[in-house]
Amino acid sequence: MSLSVPSWDELLDGARESAVHLEMRDTYRVAGEADDFRAWLETGQIDTDPQSAYWRPWVDLVRRTVARGVRVRRARIVSEPVSDYVRYEHTGTVVNLAAGEEVRWLPRRQASDIALPGNDFWLIDGRLIRWNHFTGEGASAPGEVSEDHTAARLCATAFEAVWARAIPHDEYKIQ
Repeated sequence: MSLSVPSWDELLDGARESAVHLEMRDTYRVAGEADDFRAWLETGQIDTDPQSAYWRPWVDLVRRTVARGVRVRRARIVSEPVSDYVRYEHTGTVVNLAAGEEVRWLPRRQASDIALPGNDFWLIDGRLIRWNHFTGEGASAPGEVSEDHTAARLCATAFEAVWARAIPHDEYKIQ
């Protein structure tokens, strides 16, 4: 049974122990970052100020989540050589780290034997899944929330397997 999709604030404010996020696409075309991505492609410049209007809502949310003792981890499975989008994402990850997230990168070739769910997700406290759906072109599609125990176990197992192999952000060098 699908539950109503909470806002990001509601989702992370409800976390008590952990919030993990697995990203598996090489390109996202999320409307809210389109202008920033286009500017980065043209200039190589990206907003990495955690206090900027662009980043502050996310940074504040993650900081208050981490301040409650919740561990926030993000893992990204990426093809190599990486796409322009992954280069952009890698450059901006310093803000995620400043907010308190832990971020790791796993080259896709090293994930071949890991059972992965079909969609990106957030898993809250090992039980609540926020599925992130995207169109074929990478635009955001309506998300979905589930408390299905089997799916939550798959997500938890997949995330931990990726995390164990993945390279911490500060050590991952873009090829």
